[in-house]
Amino acid sequence: MIQSILTNERFLKNLQRIMLYAAIIFIAFYALFPFYWAFSTSFKTESEMFQSASYLPRNPTLKNYEYVFRDNTFVNSLKNSAIVSSLTAVLALVVGSFAAYALGRLRFKGRVVMLYIVLSMTMFPAISILSGLYTIVRELGFFGTPLALIATYPVFILPFTVWVLTSFFRGLPAEIEQAAIVDGATPFQTFRLILLPLTAPALVTTGLLAFVLSWNEYLFALNFTTTNPDAKTVPVTIAQFTGQFARQEPIAEIMAAAMVVTIPLVVLVLIFQNRIVEGLTAGAVKG
Repeated sequence: MIQSILTNERFLKNLQRIMLYAAIIFIAFYALFPFYWAFSTSFKTESEMFQSASYLPRNPTLKNYEYVFRDNTFVNSLKNSAIVSSLTAVLALVVGSFAAYALGRLRFKGRVVMLYIVLSMTMFPAISILSGLYTIVRELGFFGTPLALIATYPVFILPFTVWVLTSFFRGLPAEIEQAAIVDGATPFQTFRLILLPLTAPALVTTGLLAFVLSWNEYLFALNFTTTNPDAKTVPVTIAQFTGQFARQEPIAEIMAAAMVVTIPLVVLVLIFQNRIVEGLTAGAVKG
C-alpha cells in the first residue's frame, strides 16, 4: 500500500515536471519562432521569397544586408534613433529619479493622488494626444527635427519611469537616510551620494526599457518628421522601404533591416544583464 502511494506520488511529480518543461518549450518556441523566421528570411533571394515557404534559405545571400547598409537613409535613421533614444532615456532618468525620490521618500499632502495621476497618464493612447503635441511642436519650431521627438517622447516614457522608480526609492530602508542626516548631509547630498547609487540596478533596468520604447516608437516619429527625411528614425524608414527594384515587395530587405535594428538592443541586454536581473528582483524584497 505504502509502496503504491509512493509510486503514484513519484509519477505525479514526474508528470508535473514533464508538463512544466513542455510549457517552457512551447512558450520559448512561440516567442522565438518569429525572430527565427525574420532571420532566415533576411538571407533569402527575391525569387525564393515567392516560390514556396521554407524554413531555411536554399541559397543564402548577404545582398539584402548590403542593400540596407548602402542605403544612406537607413544609416542616417540609425544615427537618429541612437541619439533620440539615448537622450530620451537620460532625460527620463534624470527627471524621473527626482520625481520618484519626492514621491517615494518625502511626505506631503496629495502625494498619493499625484502618484495615481502619474499612473493614469500611462493609460492614455498616444493617438489621443497626437494633435495637441503636433501643434506644440510646430509652435516651438521643432517640427521636422530630432528635437521634436526628444521633446515629446518623455510624455509617455516619464510616467512609466517615475512609477517604476518610486517603488524602488520607497523600498530603501529609512535608517540609511536618517544616518546620513545625522552625519550632516543635506537632502540633495543624501539623494545623490547615498540613495541614487543604491538604486543603480533599477536605474539601469528603467533606462534600458525607456531606450527600447523610444527606439521602437513609430507614431510620433512618423508624424513629426514627415517634412524632413533626414530626421526619420529607424521604424519609419523600415516602414517606407521601397526595395531595390521597381514594383518590388522588399520583404527580405525589411527583415534584414529588422535584424540590424535588433542587434543594438540585444547587445545592451547582454552588457547589462546582471544589472537588469538585480533591478527586476530588487523591488520584490523590502529592505
